[in-house]
Amino acid sequence: MNVIIADSNDLIRIGLRTILEAERDVTIVGEATNNEELLQQLKSFGASTVLIDYTSLGFNIDIVPKVLQINKKVRFLAITPEQSAQTLVDALRSGITSYVKKDCELSEIVNAVAETGRGNKFFCGQILETIQKANIDVNDLDFDSFTCEPVILSERENEIIILIAEGLTNEQIAEQLFLSKHTVNTHRKNIMAKLGVKNTAGIVMYAVKTNLVSPNKFLFAPSL
Repeated sequence: MNVIIADSNDLIRIGLRTILEAERDVTIVGEATNNEELLQQLKSFGASTVLIDYTSLGFNIDIVPKVLQINKKVRFLAITPEQSAQTLVDALRSGITSYVKKDCELSEIVNAVAETGRGNKFFCGQILETIQKANIDVNDLDFDSFTCEPVILSERENEIIILIAEGLTNEQIAEQLFLSKHTVNTHRKNIMAKLGVKNTAGIVMYAVKTNLVSPNKFLFAPSL
């Protein structure tokens, strides 16, 4: 497994290198301190896995889809300080494969690298807990269907997304918009396909992320 460590902090890079050099199946092929260095090293040395703190100075989450547009086979393991649930989900949507926190146990970080290198997803317990506390189930997110292309929704679809996020059922939406229940159901399926989500929770998450509704709108909404 060829790995690049991407972090602007010298101590973090030295620490990760020291940990991973002890692993027989891991070869550190480069270290990057900013987005530009990461792109250059990927072009020069190639890598199957990138360990990245996209929150550190010189990096941002936009580097992930940029790399994946060039090479879809690169896997990203994010290792950052604590982040909000929405930031975590946005990172996963951008192409992050696995996610651990910098204060995780060393064995957990090593396991994350190994699993990510094998093509699997790995989330430390703290990351999953943060996401779940926001009433988001990581298993509800269809990561394989996410792309770097912009999501284009019609005015009607946005209208239905808002009503779904406010807790209305298909029947209630149909009554409010003077549509048939079948039409609303078709719109719902098209919306989920466009957003790359599997259920209502994913639609609500999109509505909040894009400011179509306030987070308070759905905190106490009835289940659909």
